[in-house]
Amino acid sequence: MMSIALVGIITVQVYWISNAIEIRKKQFSNDVSYALTKTNEVLYKRDFVDFTVQFMDFFQTKKFVKETDFSKFVYEQINTTTNETFRFSSTGINEKITYKGLNDFFSNDSITMSSVSSSNQVYKVKKATNNTELSKVNAVEKFTFFNNLSEIDKMSLEDTYHNKNKSIDSRLTTEAVAEVLKNELTARGIDLSFNFGVFDNGNLTQIKSKRFNEDSPSLFTTALFTKDRNENAYALTVVFPKKRSYVFSDIGIMLALSIFFTLIIMLAFASSIYQLVKQKQISEIKTDFINNMTHEFKTPIATINLALDAIKNPMIMGNEASVMKYVTMIKEENKRMHTQVENVLRISKLEKNQLDLSKSTVDFVELLDEAIERVSLLLQANDGSLSISGEKYGIEGLANEFHLVNVFVNILENAIKYSNKSPKINIFIENTSKFVIFKFSDEGIGLGKAAQKQVFEKFYREQKGNVHDVKGHGLGLAYVKEIIENHGGTVFVESEKGKGSTFIINLPLLP
Repeated sequence: MMSIALVGIITVQVYWISNAIEIRKKQFSNDVSYALTKTNEVLYKRDFVDFTVQFMDFFQTKKFVKETDFSKFVYEQINTTTNETFRFSSTGINEKITYKGLNDFFSNDSITMSSVSSSNQVYKVKKATNNTELSKVNAVEKFTFFNNLSEIDKMSLEDTYHNKNKSIDSRLTTEAVAEVLKNELTARGIDLSFNFGVFDNGNLTQIKSKRFNEDSPSLFTTALFTKDRNENAYALTVVFPKKRSYVFSDIGIMLALSIFFTLIIMLAFASSIYQLVKQKQISEIKTDFINNMTHEFKTPIATINLALDAIKNPMIMGNEASVMKYVTMIKEENKRMHTQVENVLRISKLEKNQLDLSKSTVDFVELLDEAIERVSLLLQANDGSLSISGEKYGIEGLANEFHLVNVFVNILENAIKYSNKSPKINIFIENTSKFVIFKFSDEGIGLGKAAQKQVFEKFYREQKGNVHDVKGHGLGLAYVKEIIENHGGTVFVESEKGKGSTFIINLPLLP
């Protein structure tokens, strides 16, 4: 259920994050589209006002007939390259007709009716004409001028404007487009660097920013001067190099916090599962340890009881040699139990840093010889053999004699106990500039890969099913590791199942 809940939380978080990013992208696209639309409107108004100001004098000074308003408007555009003149003319007539009353009763009344008619002509002429000087007025005067025109004048100007054939380079400048575009984007809350380019029928014009690249991804485009009646199709394209950072700017903190807390939940969940598995393993190991300890104590206790019962026998009590034999047996079994208890207490003290590990200058080879002497009887009993090679002299370091001898004894005893046949032990000693290396090789049963990773853990013993082939508590190698590391050294094992093991111990030498 915890796994399902965690997967559900992560799924919801991923959905929320992706949805938030998608919404932010759509909002950004909508804001940019709106800003581009407004940019098109502003550029159109600017160009139209610049166009109408050319004809201010004409519309302000022309004379109108009282009864009939007549306006003749002509616009010419000269192309000096092709020696062609584009001409647009617009004629407008506003006629007013007054009708008198039809009989004597309505003779004093009249009805005035008006009609408006216009005609437009567009054509080209080859002969160039001279341009008149344009009037120069500010923007306020331009709009005022256009708003004061009559409807027929406005219609004439608009028709002329939409029919003109003027290049985009003469209508826009890079600076003007950049200014308007920046203002409109800022008004929408987009304070982001951008590059732009103006296209004419799909071809990039000179109206563009220096770093604009038409092959960039995530382009935003809007049409320009869409009311023009010529065949040109103008478009403004904008690209934002730092769009990604802008999209994530508003939700970045929430996104980071969401990911952070989700990771914490995942780590806490993983840690909980790990602790549960670890505790289960420890529980199994401790149960196994208690069973082994019980068996280890049961044998000497039973032996001691048998010896005591034998001593009570009147026939034995009178035989001093037999009594001493049983007393010696009791003493050995008691010593055996004492050793087992000492092993447990020793590990406990090591964990609490209560073990006395005072160090002095020692000869490592001498300590090894002492350990070999202690296991010699066990080796002989199992018809085993031991050989030493490598350097044997001048190998000194700081160590605790008692515990280091016990380390060597533990390694040698394991080599003897875990052999299916007569044990063969080879010890190789290597002296480097800073360390001495002891390699204890045997031809025993060996260790599997999984066992090699856990062999130095407390209470661990490799099993075959639910049966241990050799008696023990799983404390010996844990003790070895603790002591070696306390001496500033390292210990590890190389082994292959069925071919034996090699325990390698590195200990620092005297500087």
